[in-house]
Amino acid sequence: MEKTLKEHWEKIYSSKKPDEVSWTEKAPATSLRFIHSFQLSKSANIIDIGGGESLLVDYLLQEGFHNITVLDISAEALERAKQRLGEKAKKVRWIVSDILQFEPDEKYDLWHDRFTFHFMTTNNNIQRYLDTAIHAVLPGGFMTVGTFSEQGPDRCSGLHTKQYTEETLTAELQKGFEKIRCITEDHITPFQTIQNFLFCSFKRKPMEFKMTA
Repeated sequence: MEKTLKEHWEKIYSSKKPDEVSWTEKAPATSLRFIHSFQLSKSANIIDIGGGESLLVDYLLQEGFHNITVLDISAEALERAKQRLGEKAKKVRWIVSDILQFEPDEKYDLWHDRFTFHFMTTNNNIQRYLDTAIHAVLPGGFMTVGTFSEQGPDRCSGLHTKQYTEETLTAELQKGFEKIRCITEDHITPFQTIQNFLFCSFKRKPMEFKMTA
């Protein structure tokens, strides 16, 4: 029987340490720079998509943000993050879900995704992801996406990925989001290889209301 996507990620997180996976970074510096640029209040509702064991939640808590949700398909990843945070983990909402099955029950001021979107490789999955984001982010709210650039790898963790330019990523999100800015940068993996990332920030467009006769 073919392994499910959840089983795939559970196996990775249960068998590898942070320094044995490519996405690990010592500090989420780029993500934090984008988040700081939005000048959010400490009560802003923030969700980190595919947050896994990322240290972003640690830094956000340290800065005083207190409405944080971390979503990941892997229960093992979130459990390890909870253990790392100790008592602070109680201040975070943890959601185990495939992003394509996620049904938000609240609205967010910020949708952050550093490592999930480039695994959406079919038009159907991309649209499902974006429909969820459009529904979940408040008008005037923000989205930050870190994804592989056109120089980035076409496979990661045994899965195919999709690469983007600033123009193609902006085009994908244009239905619900307006681009603010984009940068590219090299991520040096724990085993000293290079992954080129495209990071972009977007603002959720106002809701459109149609007049009825």
